[in-house]
Amino acid sequence: MAGADTPTTDLAMTEPDKSPARNRIGHWLSILALSLGALVFLFPFYYMIVGSLQAEPDTSLRGAFPTGGLTLDNYSEINERVDLVRSLANSGIFTGGVVLGTVVFGILAGYALARLHFRGRGTLFAVMLLVQIVPFQLLIIPIYVMVVRSYGLADSYLGMILPFAINSTAVFVFRQFFLQLPEELFSAARLDGAGELRILWSVALPLVKPAILTAILVTFIGPWNEFLWPFLVTKDTELQPLAVSLANYISSVAGRATNPYGAILAGAVVLAAPAVVLFVAFQKHFSASNLGSGVKG
Repeated sequence: MAGADTPTTDLAMTEPDKSPARNRIGHWLSILALSLGALVFLFPFYYMIVGSLQAEPDTSLRGAFPTGGLTLDNYSEINERVDLVRSLANSGIFTGGVVLGTVVFGILAGYALARLHFRGRGTLFAVMLLVQIVPFQLLIIPIYVMVVRSYGLADSYLGMILPFAINSTAVFVFRQFFLQLPEELFSAARLDGAGELRILWSVALPLVKPAILTAILVTFIGPWNEFLWPFLVTKDTELQPLAVSLANYISSVAGRATNPYGAILAGAVVLAAPAVVLFVAFQKHFSASNLGSGVKG
């Protein structure tokens, strides 16, 4: 019997030795696959930056690995035509106004749809969801007539900001986050005599910071890269955001540049850099909050 048990015991002792080896192989294969995916994802950004620093245009794959020196002449040349600082400031004002309106109105509307009980709340929420499937391009002509002709907001920051100030997607995101908050928190605050605005400010907002950051980043990308609507609202180059200035540069001036390819990529780097920096700065905050942490028991 002892002899019969020996092979089983030996097999049991050798099996665990193989498992860590397989785990290590799978771990390194996962790292390799993720690294390759990261390289594929980051290569266009690398190519854009390197192309913007080249003195001579090279649109081939060899251009990604330049052998000559790099220069900032492309940035200087496009700055002479576009005025990057002023255009960046215009983009900041336009985008900042849109983000501020989206967050403020999104929080108020989302809280009302999630926590206040009033007649027609379900119908209002259904209409809000319906609005999300309507492309902005279908509404651009009537919105243009209303903003420019009826309100007289042509050639103004407010005319560019107003159509984007309320975002139904942000309202939906805030509503879903407010619905996840424990009802006990709101009941306790009401028993203490707090009003709805006080509850929103002191109880709800500290627990939905991930939703606020998500709304800011998701909203930021749209107006920062938007060029059609600001181009329609204003023809004044002193007010045009960077995306509009770059579009005008590419269509009319880039062909006469010393290195048109490099100048266009330099403008693209300037346009993309703030969005990348914002995402890197806030990406660590994209984690779910412990929504039940304020409830005892």
